[in-house]
Amino acid sequence: MAGLRAVFFDAAGTLFDAREPVGRTYARIAREHGLDASDDAVAAGFRRAFGAAPELAFGPGRRPAELRRMERDWWRAVVARSFEGLGRFTNFDAFFEALFAFFADPAHWRADPEALPVLSRLKDSGLRLGVISNFDYRLYEILENLGLKQHFDSITISSEAGYAKPRREVFAAAMAKHGVEPGAAIHVGDSPHLDFQASYAAGMTAVLLDPGLDAESSITDRKARIRSLAYLKEVTQVLVSA
Repeated sequence: MAGLRAVFFDAAGTLFDAREPVGRTYARIAREHGLDASDDAVAAGFRRAFGAAPELAFGPGRRPAELRRMERDWWRAVVARSFEGLGRFTNFDAFFEALFAFFADPAHWRADPEALPVLSRLKDSGLRLGVISNFDYRLYEILENLGLKQHFDSITISSEAGYAKPRREVFAAAMAKHGVEPGAAIHVGDSPHLDFQASYAAGMTAVLLDPGLDAESSITDRKARIRSLAYLKEVTQVLVSA
């Protein structure tokens, strides 16, 4: 890793997170539109629907306006399936518009407290920084308003890349923006499947954000686990010198 040139990050769950649990938000706004279900039931429905959904990617080469429509349609289908068997809305379309707008508002997200200082230190060390995310186009404004976007040299979202994590192609697309080979890149994320295993399979050094880790960090070969983003710089230094 002596030739480390770039560090890539997942977005939601890694750099920032929702201020309110997703299931609670879905249930609260649903009640405003005539469907009364418990937070737990809605959260379980969302996990089930989201886990069964196809990738938020539609193949390369599509126009921006088409992608925006397809992203919204994708989310509409996931949201509708989240409430199957839980009741009826007075107006599902109005509910979905309110929900989609809620999560587009950066005020409803909060940056990880360690994100800004870690990104600043990495940037000051001369590394290129990028985002690789399965989020939709709303990500750009969220990163901007949380003060994170300015630190990144590239942002790669699955719908625009045409492929979603864990596909190798989305990691390759992000690295190609910088002319970086996998051996010179690190990817940091909170999902064992979509981030950790997938980026390692793509040839990158993989770092898993694991708040439940007993130690501050754990490093084995080109895989590392960190308890928080605060330990990323130290792990990076170890990997570079290895």
